[in-house]
Amino acid sequence: MANVSVKTLQDLKEQGEKFCCITAYDATFSRLISEAGAETMLVGDSLGMVLQGHESTVPVTIDDMAYHTASVARGNRGAMIMADMPFMSYATAEQAMVNATSLMQAGAQMVKMEGGTWLSGTIEKLVERGIPVCAHLGLTPQSVNVFGGYRVQGRTPKGAKSILADAVEIQDAGASLLVLECVPSELATDISEKLTIPVIGIGAGPGTDAQVLVMHDMLGLAEHNARFVENFMAGADSIQEALAAFVAAVKSGAYPRPEQAYS
Repeated sequence: MANVSVKTLQDLKEQGEKFCCITAYDATFSRLISEAGAETMLVGDSLGMVLQGHESTVPVTIDDMAYHTASVARGNRGAMIMADMPFMSYATAEQAMVNATSLMQAGAQMVKMEGGTWLSGTIEKLVERGIPVCAHLGLTPQSVNVFGGYRVQGRTPKGAKSILADAVEIQDAGASLLVLECVPSELATDISEKLTIPVIGIGAGPGTDAQVLVMHDMLGLAEHNARFVENFMAGADSIQEALAAFVAAVKSGAYPRPEQAYS
C-alpha cells in the first residue's frame, strides 16, 4: 500500500469511498493491520483498558502514548498513524504543543483530541505549526466521569444541535478528521454530509466516511461488547483473515449493519 496521507483520506471522501481505521499498540499488529489494507491506524488511549487493565482511559500518560506510538511506527507498512492525546495532556494550547510534539516525533502523523469548541484555539495553533489534528466528539471516553458512564450522546434535539455546531467549528479551526463515537446514526450521517473533512464513526451507524474499532473488540477478545462491536474472528482461520474481513466489510458498507447503530 502506498503511504496514506491526509490528502488520501480527503480524496476518498470526495470520491464517496469508505476507508478503515483499527487501533494498534505494537509493531506486530501494526504490520498485520497495515498489510490488511486499513488506511489508518489509531494508537488509542484505549490501551489503558485493553493492555494495562484500567477501568477507563484516564490513567494513561503521554509517555505511555509515545512508547506505543513508536512501536506501531516501526511495524507500519504505509497506513497513516494517529495517536491519542491522553487525559489532561492538552488542557492548554502550550501543553498541547509540547505533548503533540512528543507523539509526532515518536512516529505519529496526526494527533487526536477529545472535546468541542473549547479546542478550536488549540487546533488552530497546532495546525499552524504543522501538526494535523483529528477531533473527537460524541461519547468522549476521557469524560466518562462527567457523563456518569459510557452513554450515547446527542439523542435530544439540544444535544444533537450542540454536537453539529462543535463539528463545524472544529472543522473551521483546521481539523483534518473527526471521530464521532456513540451518537445516533441519523445525526452522524447529517454531520458527515455537512462537513467537508472525513468523519470516522464508532457506534455512529453506516453513514460516516469511515469506521474504527478497537482491535481487541473486533478480534473477539473483549469481555463485554457494545452493540456496534462485531467479532470478525468468528469464521476466520487467522488474525490476518479477520483483519482483512473487517477492512472489506467497511469498504463495502456491510459493516456496520442497521441493528448495530443507535437511534
